[in-house]
Amino acid sequence: MISRLLQSQIESKLFKGKAIIITGPRQVGKTTLLRRIADSHALPSLWLNCDEPEVRQLLTDTNVQQLQSLIGRYRMVVIDEAQRVRNIGLSMKLIVDTFPQVQLLVTGSSSLDLANEVNEPLTGRKYTYQLYPFAFSELSDHHNWLAEKQMLDTRLIYGSYPDVVNHAGEEKEILLNISESYLYKDILSLAEIRKPLQLERLLMALALQVGSEVSYNELAQTIQSNVATVERYVHLLEQCFVVFRLGALSRNLRNEIKKSKKIYFYDNGIRNSILQNFAPLTLRQDVGQLWENYLIAERLKANHYYRHFVKSYFWRTFQQQEIDLIEEADGMFSAYEIKWNESRRSRIPESFGQHYPVREQQVVTPNNYQEFLCF
Repeated sequence: MISRLLQSQIESKLFKGKAIIITGPRQVGKTTLLRRIADSHALPSLWLNCDEPEVRQLLTDTNVQQLQSLIGRYRMVVIDEAQRVRNIGLSMKLIVDTFPQVQLLVTGSSSLDLANEVNEPLTGRKYTYQLYPFAFSELSDHHNWLAEKQMLDTRLIYGSYPDVVNHAGEEKEILLNISESYLYKDILSLAEIRKPLQLERLLMALALQVGSEVSYNELAQTIQSNVATVERYVHLLEQCFVVFRLGALSRNLRNEIKKSKKIYFYDNGIRNSILQNFAPLTLRQDVGQLWENYLIAERLKANHYYRHFVKSYFWRTFQQQEIDLIEEADGMFSAYEIKWNESRRSRIPESFGQHYPVREQQVVTPNNYQEFLCF
């Protein structure tokens, strides 16, 4: 069993009078993580799976008396796939306020409804974490760093979903099943999208443009729709943890690109399954894109798991000076250039350091990326 970095953090927050909410894509191990936590504490636990209609009905518009009968002497209550329950935030608030001796643990594979319905009722009553596909440091701790580095080509092609990592030789089938059975169905059902073909075209376009600045106007033309629909679909894909945006940093220079954005996938395997391209790196033209997507997604995981609270951007000027990743923390900036081909000389543009207080500058390559991902 590969240990998850979040486990110790979650365990440190148990029984402090607050709900613990874990969001993230389906199939990344949220339920498995909570079972390990519950087993390690050996306390009576009530598991409620909201994929079951009876459970959804039970938790919808409930009251204290019904919850008392349901919870009884259980010390832990786990609500799985909570986003499927209407008004789930109010039900969670009742549990937290009425049963201080009970630890409430909640998972959601989409923040579509969970975020909207939970934030207000649970203000000051929750800890929230995101669980992603396996992080580089989790896999390195399990296999050792050298063994994980030898798997780099595989990670760039197939990603790091737990089922993919644990079932070598079945990666293609597993990824296609995840993207078709979970990714599309969740988004279509939760958002009531009436034109799924447009969503598929958008995902294809985004997969092809990884690492490049995207234009909603151009995407709208590509999927034969309008800008408002593209914005809505991208937001839904973010809420379902398929993609995330990286905005452009613009503070000082007149010639900096403003209001621009790049869109990355949380997992390379999902990106490649959308394109249905699992060719080896030696036969691909998009290795640089795969490397950039992998590193930026892995850095996002590492920052979240190690509780490094930073704002992330990319930076570019009209003179084509560019930095792939900028992180801002406490008024200081760290600049990272991402290069797959180490023979190409690369350096951080001097003009950036002239206008921003820089804490760190680094060119990240396959030779030194472990330092970038392990804190």
